[in-house]
Amino acid sequence: MEAAVERIKELVQKLNEASKAYYQEDREIMSNLEYDKLYDELAELERETKVVLANSPTVQVGYAAMEELPKEEHESPMLSLDKTKDVEELREFIGNHRTLLSWKLDGLTIVLTYENGELAKAVTRGNGTVGEVITNNARVFENIPLKIPYEGRLILRGEAIIKYSDFRRINEMNPDVETRYKNPRNLCSGSVRQLNNEVTAKRNVQFLAFTLVSAQGVDFENSREVQMQWLKDQGFEVVEYRIVTAQTLDDAMEYFSRKIVENDFPSDGLVALYDDIAYGDSLGSTAKFPRNSYAFKWADEKRETVLRQIEWSPSRTGLINPIAVFDPVELEGTTVSRASVHNVSIVKELQLGIGDHIEVYKANMIIPQIAENLTRSGNLTIPDTCPVCHKEAKILRENEVEALYCMNPQCQAKRIKAFTLFVSRDAMNVDGLSEATLEKFIARGFIHDFGDIFELDRYREQIIQMEGMGEKSYENLMASIRRAQDVTLPRVIYSLGIPNIGLSNAKVICRYFDYDLEKIRKATQEEISGIEGIGPVIAGSLVQFMASEENREKLDHLLSHLRIEKPEQTGQKRLEGLTFVVTGSLEHFTNRSELKEFIEKEGGKVTGSVTSKTNYLINNDTASASSKNKKAQSLGIPILSEEDFLRLVESGALEDK
Repeated sequence: MEAAVERIKELVQKLNEASKAYYQEDREIMSNLEYDKLYDELAELERETKVVLANSPTVQVGYAAMEELPKEEHESPMLSLDKTKDVEELREFIGNHRTLLSWKLDGLTIVLTYENGELAKAVTRGNGTVGEVITNNARVFENIPLKIPYEGRLILRGEAIIKYSDFRRINEMNPDVETRYKNPRNLCSGSVRQLNNEVTAKRNVQFLAFTLVSAQGVDFENSREVQMQWLKDQGFEVVEYRIVTAQTLDDAMEYFSRKIVENDFPSDGLVALYDDIAYGDSLGSTAKFPRNSYAFKWADEKRETVLRQIEWSPSRTGLINPIAVFDPVELEGTTVSRASVHNVSIVKELQLGIGDHIEVYKANMIIPQIAENLTRSGNLTIPDTCPVCHKEAKILRENEVEALYCMNPQCQAKRIKAFTLFVSRDAMNVDGLSEATLEKFIARGFIHDFGDIFELDRYREQIIQMEGMGEKSYENLMASIRRAQDVTLPRVIYSLGIPNIGLSNAKVICRYFDYDLEKIRKATQEEISGIEGIGPVIAGSLVQFMASEENREKLDHLLSHLRIEKPEQTGQKRLEGLTFVVTGSLEHFTNRSELKEFIEKEGGKVTGSVTSKTNYLINNDTASASSKNKKAQSLGIPILSEEDFLRLVESGALEDK
C-alpha cells in the first residue's frame, strides 16, 4: 500500500509540473501521449487505493469565499507540551521506553476529521479548547488527502506549515518590504485562516500528520509507530521520526541537529512520544501537560562578539529601525554580522554602547538577535536626525514602547517606499519597477513625483546604459507603463498612498461619489465620514491630502498621463436602497464577490449578517435549516434563489419593505 501511495505522489508531482510548463510557461516537457498515460495510471491507482490528494490533477478544485470562520469546540482538549532544553532531562523522560522522537514543527496545528472515506472537517487548535473551522481551506492544502481508503470515523492531528522556499517566493512577490511576512509561521497562520480559499491555494500549505486521535475498529497493536505507518497507507505525509530509547538517544540527536540546518521547513525543536499507547494514556495529564509526551527545544547557540556600530534604517512609515553591526561570528552554520534591535526601548534595556562585548544567537535557529550585553556601557547616542534626509528625528512612545521616527514628510526613504506602493499590483500595476530600480531612478533625478514615471522615455539612453537594464528591459518597462495609463479611479486613489485608505476603502469612496474625482477632491470631512464604512479617521486623511497645494499639483501632473475608465452606468439603479445578504454556493455567478459587485453596481448593498434592515437573503438552498435562513424566516425576510433574484431584478419587482 505504501508503495502505491508513493507512486501516487510521484505521478501528481510529474503531471502538475507538466501542466505548469505547458499552460503557464509555454513549454512542453512531455508529450500528450505520455501525459495521458501517466494520468490514466494515476486515476487507476486512486481507484484502487481510494487515496486522492488535494493537488491531484484528477480533482476539480472549487474556490469559495466565506463571510467568517465559525468556531467549534474540540472533542478532547489539546494541551501544550512540557519542555526542556536539557538533553539529559529528555533522556530521563524517555528512560527504557520505546519512544518516537520527531520534529516539533513550527506552523499551525490542525485537527482533521474523516467520515466515510472523505475529509469532513478541519479545525485549528485555537486556544486548545475551541478552534476555527477551516475545512474550506484544508481542501486546497498542497498534499492533504481529500479521500482515503478507510471508511470509518478518523480523527488526527497534524501541523500546517509553509516551507522556507515558498516563504521567500511569496515575500519576494510583495513589493512593499514593510508588509512582508516576518517568518513562515506567521505566513502559514494567515494563509490557513483566509476567508477565500483561493488565496490559501496559492500559498502551497503543507500538512504533516503527527498524532492519530481515533479510528474506529482498527487494531494498532498498541503502537504509535503502527499508527504512523497506517496513516502513511491512508495517503498522509507524516512528520519524520526516529525510534529511540535512553541508550540510543545520542545518535538520534546528532542526526536531527545535523538535519535541521538543511531542512526546508520550520522546526523549533523535537517531540518525544511513548510508543506504548496504553501505557502513555494511563499516565493521564497535569492541568497543563500530557504525561505521555515531552518537547525538546534547541539550546540556542551563542557567540560572544564586539558591537562596532548601530545603523539606523528608515522605512515608509518614518520608523527608523536600529541594526546592530558586530564582528562576524559563526552561528548555526552561517556567518552573522548584523542583527535587528527592533526599537529604542530594547537599545536602552540592553544599555548598548559601541565597543561593548555582546552575546548573539539565532532565534529559532533563523533570526540573529542580541542575547545579552556583557559590558553594558550605555554610551550609545540615539540620533536626533534622520540618516537619509538629515532632518529632525524624534523618539515617540506608543503602548509603552519607544521608537525613533523621521519627522520629515518629504524624506527620501519614505518617498522610495511610496513609489513602491504606487507601482504595485493593486495600485498602478507597473511591471519592471522594483524598489531597487526606483531607488536608482530617483537617485539620478529621473523621478520626483508619480507623474514622472510616465515620462521616463525622456531618459531612454541613460536607462539603457544602466546596469541590469538594456534595450529589451527598457522596452518592456515602457510597454508596462503604457498599459498602466488605462486605469480605474479606485486604483488611482489607492496608489496615492493616503494614510488609512486601502483599495477596498477607495472603491467605496469612488462609488459614493459616482467615480467623479472632482467631487472627491472637494468633499468635506463631514460628507466623507457619512459614507457607510468610512469613519472620521479615513475621511480626515483624505481631506488633509487633497487640501495640500503640493499634493494637488502632483495629482494634476499624474492625471495628465492617465485615461481613467469609468464604470458603465445602467441609468436607473434597480437595487437602490436595498440591502442583501448572500450565503451558500452560487451557480450563475462565479463567486460571492461577483454577485456583490453586481448588486453594488445596481445601487444595492451587501452585508454579512441578517438583521431587521435586510431586505432579501440570497441562498440557492431556500429550504435549508441554516442559521441565516432561520433568522430571515423569523424576521419575515424573503429568501431568494439566484434564479428568483435575477428574474425579479429584470422585472423590476424587488422593492423595499
